[in-house]
Amino acid sequence: MWFDSWSDLGRILVVGPLAYVALVAVLRLSGARTLSKLNAFDLVVTVALGSTLATVLLSADVSLAEGVLGLALLVLLQFVVSRTSLRWPAVERAVKSEPVLLYRGGFLEVPMRRARVTEGEIRQAARGSGRASLEDVEAVVLETDGTLSVLSSAPDLPDPGGDGTAGR
Repeated sequence: MWFDSWSDLGRILVVGPLAYVALVAVLRLSGARTLSKLNAFDLVVTVALGSTLATVLLSADVSLAEGVLGLALLVLLQFVVSRTSLRWPAVERAVKSEPVLLYRGGFLEVPMRRARVTEGEIRQAARGSGRASLEDVEAVVLETDGTLSVLSSAPDLPDPGGDGTAGR
């Protein structure tokens, strides 16, 4: 349980850096989109990449070559799905969600219930955007990546000195 063999530890010390370099190379070749959090599909790919890397590191049953192929396959599949969703709206609807309006001059109960978002979470998002009250908020939207966007009806907070040095 605490220790199996020195060879297992040695394997991790050899395979770990190689798998890490392979993952970085695959991610650099695939572009920033691979690790973006644009939607649930992107999150699944990111988690799967991490799981694959962990399996390569910790399982002697999976060779480095198999792991690198797995990482490359996940990135390729994400590329294919994202390109396909650009061409066919039905595929896009299947893998991506739409933004949901949760607040507009008042709480929208049905969308909030469907999105499983509470009034407290909406108030927290408003405070996080620097608004002390929902009176200064025009709308709150649940974005496709799960974040809450706060759209303000009030102008940005004024600069008390009027000389552009606020917050310095």
